[in-house]
Amino acid sequence: MADRKKSTDRKRSSDNCLRCADLVLDLSMHQLTKGDSAPQHLTPKECRLLETFMRNRGDVLSRKFLMREVWEYDYDGDTRTLEVHVSWLRSKIEDDSSNPRYLHTVRGTGYWFEPNQNALEES
Repeated sequence: MADRKKSTDRKRSSDNCLRCADLVLDLSMHQLTKGDSAPQHLTPKECRLLETFMRNRGDVLSRKFLMREVWEYDYDGDTRTLEVHVSWLRSKIEDDSSNPRYLHTVRGTGYWFEPNQNALEES
């Protein structure tokens, strides 16, 4: 019975991870691991925001869509909250946030998550 529980626990924990390029997002622990670096803690909103970007890799996501998905708020006006969270997230995932490799701004529209490496894998 113990082996069966371990197998179930392992599956449950792996179902909670998203991988994209050298980023690994552990949804249950709200942790981001980049390459060989130590895991970084993400706030619940940062985690949800990165999850949304990773699950929609390659798509341009509007600010309105992100506000609805992450904050469950249908507001089309001021998105400073979103912009601040994107800035915090960039500081954690990018080597140089002024020259992003993963998370790109699409002026006047929203954001585009497209790393230059491997496709999204759910492990």
